[in-house]
Amino acid sequence: MCGIFAYLNYLVPATRKEILDILINGLKRLEYRGYDSAGVGFDGSIEDCKECQIKLIKSQGKVCRLEEAVQKCKDVSFEKSFDIHVGIAHTRWATHGEPSDVNSHPQRSDTSNEFILVHNGIITNYKDIKSFLMKKGHQFESETDTEVIAKLIKHLYGTHKDSNITFRELVEIAIQQLEGAFALGVTSVHYPGEIVVTRRGSPLLIGVKSQTKLTTDHIPILYSKGKKDISLHEEHRGFIGSGKRNEEQTEFHPIGPNKIVEYFFASDASAVIEHTNQVIFLEDDDVAAVKNGCLTIHRVSRNVDDSTIREVITLKMEIQQIMKGSFSSFMQKEIFEQPESVVNTMRGRVNFATNKVVLGGIKDFMCEIRRCRRLLFIACGTSYHSAIATRQLLEELTELPVMVELASDFLDRNTPVFRDDVCFFISQSGETADTLMALRYCKTRGALIVGITNVVGSSISRDSHCGVHINAGPEIGVASTKAYTSQFIALVLFGLIMCEDRISMQERRNEIIQGLKTLPEQIKEVLKMDEQIHKLALELYQQKSLLVMGRGYNYATCLEGALKIKELTYMHSEGILAGELKHGPLALVDKAMPVIMVITRDLVYKKCINALEQVKARQGEPILICNSGDTDTQSQANKSVSVPLAIDCLQGILTCIPLQLLSLHIAELRKLDVDCPRNLAKSVTVE
Repeated sequence: MCGIFAYLNYLVPATRKEILDILINGLKRLEYRGYDSAGVGFDGSIEDCKECQIKLIKSQGKVCRLEEAVQKCKDVSFEKSFDIHVGIAHTRWATHGEPSDVNSHPQRSDTSNEFILVHNGIITNYKDIKSFLMKKGHQFESETDTEVIAKLIKHLYGTHKDSNITFRELVEIAIQQLEGAFALGVTSVHYPGEIVVTRRGSPLLIGVKSQTKLTTDHIPILYSKGKKDISLHEEHRGFIGSGKRNEEQTEFHPIGPNKIVEYFFASDASAVIEHTNQVIFLEDDDVAAVKNGCLTIHRVSRNVDDSTIREVITLKMEIQQIMKGSFSSFMQKEIFEQPESVVNTMRGRVNFATNKVVLGGIKDFMCEIRRCRRLLFIACGTSYHSAIATRQLLEELTELPVMVELASDFLDRNTPVFRDDVCFFISQSGETADTLMALRYCKTRGALIVGITNVVGSSISRDSHCGVHINAGPEIGVASTKAYTSQFIALVLFGLIMCEDRISMQERRNEIIQGLKTLPEQIKEVLKMDEQIHKLALELYQQKSLLVMGRGYNYATCLEGALKIKELTYMHSEGILAGELKHGPLALVDKAMPVIMVITRDLVYKKCINALEQVKARQGEPILICNSGDTDTQSQANKSVSVPLAIDCLQGILTCIPLQLLSLHIAELRKLDVDCPRNLAKSVTVE
């Protein structure tokens, strides 16, 4: 949810138009996260601080409306050039206060724009702080929790300005008063050419672009409140003693007399990749400041488990991966990328000649995992469905109890977790708030934590003991498609590793591996039915409701297919376990109710046929998703979609893709925004 993008050029001449273009394009790269308003804040001249001003332009609606508002701004000199300049920008998803220009970010401390900031997340104690500030005479103009932070920083500046407080120290004091989740970017007229960014529970990274080599490939961390150090590595001990620190020791900048450098601050790597592939991922409670072109990272206090450095990571993402190309939408592109994305998930991990499977991220922990008492899979939404899809297979291959939990419900119940449990946390973004909180809950109880994510450097991947990157490539569309199938594959691979030393499982295991080998070609066969599925969409797009039924390995397909239809088309849709028909859902079936039934040749085939007969007996006219060549099943319905026959545990990948395509086409026929469904966000960073 929401998107932060900020840009600082130091000794890199740029016109205001060029700077604003960078900021606006950064926001466009973040549009997929979901938002309802956007805004930008930028400097005036910094040669004379008395003339230094900050301009705010904000607009409700899409980034293109903000871009129009910027172009129409008559009191801005677009051709003026700056050697040093800071600009911040934001796409807001409304939480506190409805979408409006005044509630958009950046939020300001006062009408003079002394301090402005952008914020992702939610401040849970904002009412208490707001009450305190109102007693001090501060007046509020928005309904947001973010404005409280800006005014708090101004209040603290007024209290401490005689002590020559630095910008970074000022923000540090402010965030110690905040409760909740946040990623912040702050600039000020009092500190021209500087920016401070910080995070707690919401992702934030820094991209670095320089013409010369950087001084280091990692940044040692400074601590503002020194504590007696017991367990630091010797090479970092000098940076983290007690008392005042020498900041020059940890300055991060290009080598040479002229520290020519550009910094990009963003909530997602997709916004910076077109400028640089050198990034630093901030950890919770990091406070990063850029002053005179030099970057330093501080923390308020130190925990025993804290890393003492932040590494500069080279991203492997390419700009072409986040461009739509010839496709009408990112979602369409990602659906059609699935033959490649499932291969990428298996690449280097599966040897089809020897039937060998290796997951490098967890191999050092396999002995501990094999000795565990039970496996817990905790996730939300589509990621939860990927765990449901593989639960039956994992129970079969591991012969362990397998629990699949929705992260929010898992936390609400205070579920018992033990030291001999292994907890898997599945999230495409690696930042899902409920999943991340459940991870920390389990970690404090001593369980082994395994992360399954698509984003290198994400919070879940950093907080896990071990894990698997699904390597599906950037997924821009809000509705997850290729990440679902890659999560599915990753969990299947885990099951195959768990049973590799069991003689009784070898035949089944080898059969699954050979099924994985043929899967990419089978997905291509399914995608060739796009036009057939489009014709089905023409018959369904005006309906108000749709039921999707199946059982066994296809139950997760029904849940995931119904979710795609709901989130993209705004049509009511329900995934129903076919075995539960007579326990209530059958009451919904009549000749007017559209029904899709998933029936493939597996162990529950006869039971699914029984469910089909029940639906037809109530005058239902179901559309079938069945196997190619299964004429017996096809003959029992007027309309059907045939997918290739795969091994039972992988069939759910092939049966889900027609439902992904169907939801896409229905949404397009309804003239809806396929990539950004209303009220939804890609990375859900609040509870």
